[in-house]
Amino acid sequence: SEARSVNLISSWLTMRFLLCVLVLFPSAHAAEKKMIGPTGSPYSAGVSVGEFVYVSGQNAKKADGSIAAAADDQMRQCFANIKAIVEPAGMTMEHVVMAQVYLAHAQNEAAMNVVWKEFFPTNPPARAIIGVAALPGTPVVVSVVVVKNLARKERVAAAGDSASPFAPSILVGERLFLSGFYGRDSNTGEIPNDPAAQVELAMNHMRETLQAAGMDYSNLVFVNPYLTGKMSMDVMNKVYASHFEFGNSPARATIRVNDLPNGASIEFSGVAIRDMQQRRVVRPKNMPPSSTASPCVFAGDTLYCSAKSGFIPGPKSGIFASTVEQQLRQTMRNLLDGLEEAGMDFSNVTASNVYLDNLSDAAAMNRLYTQYFAQGVMPTGTTVQQVSPGQRKPDAEGRWPTLEQISIIAVK
Repeated sequence: SEARSVNLISSWLTMRFLLCVLVLFPSAHAAEKKMIGPTGSPYSAGVSVGEFVYVSGQNAKKADGSIAAAADDQMRQCFANIKAIVEPAGMTMEHVVMAQVYLAHAQNEAAMNVVWKEFFPTNPPARAIIGVAALPGTPVVVSVVVVKNLARKERVAAAGDSASPFAPSILVGERLFLSGFYGRDSNTGEIPNDPAAQVELAMNHMRETLQAAGMDYSNLVFVNPYLTGKMSMDVMNKVYASHFEFGNSPARATIRVNDLPNGASIEFSGVAIRDMQQRRVVRPKNMPPSSTASPCVFAGDTLYCSAKSGFIPGPKSGIFASTVEQQLRQTMRNLLDGLEEAGMDFSNVTASNVYLDNLSDAAAMNRLYTQYFAQGVMPTGTTVQQVSPGQRKPDAEGRWPTLEQISIIAVK
């Protein structure tokens, strides 16, 4: 009948309209997040979302809270703790695509390599190692990213990197996880005296690996520059910025650290996306374009955000709070600016890295930090004190030093 035909056409048009709405305005909670692993920490041990699992930094503590005396046994326990999280979820250590290793002494890299080969005898992940001033009750912490489908994991290396104990990079679909690249000559192993030359060497090595995956600097969505006290921030920024289009650089967490393996002064690790249509910079209206870092950058459905502190933007910018809790409130506001600009909120946050001026502030920070995630799955988290504490005094303008920084990953 005519009425029935009209109803069918109306239903068809309604379905087409709803489909267009879903395409143009996707839900901020489209990806299902699930906590995996044991509970009891301020952070989730692991979070499964999309095709990845993010695992919080695991320390060297056994189930009874004890820590082995030998460095290699400490590292074995870290990986055993990671294994205990991923295997019950149906994955193995071979599914790990990226590992971030924090050591109390970066020179323990040799011991790490021995243990590393035990847990990753074949098809190892990408890796970055840094030496930090303090870790929460342990001399080593390791966080990892895991891909659920092992068939999606592909090692990518530039010429000359095939003998490395870890993968220079791992490609998962369109996303590339990059190992840490140091400012030393890859042929001789020597570190030049010129800091700018060190930065250029590290950047060039990263670019060679990007090119092996069919990418370049423009494909980067997130970079971690790690600098020791021997590397000038100004020198690093000048060389670094020269490789990116102004206002279109990757998100970034620039971290001062105690030391780096083999006496290096600079290390870069990061994430890139091969399909440039999946890369999009997100900039809140109160953040002007920068030559060194974008506030947040999308890689497909995943948002990588620069490390934020309690910095108040505007004409009289700076940090004007004297305690970790007071600074953290502004930090979370700054992070929320980026999330909201991307159509998300704190419920989308999947993983976080917390950098403290003094690890003794961890408990106070965690009490407040966890309140921002009361309505959803708590993200994974790794907390470190990267260098010795600074002096807590305001300057002549009333600005205080940075007591905490947080970088986050969110999934739409």
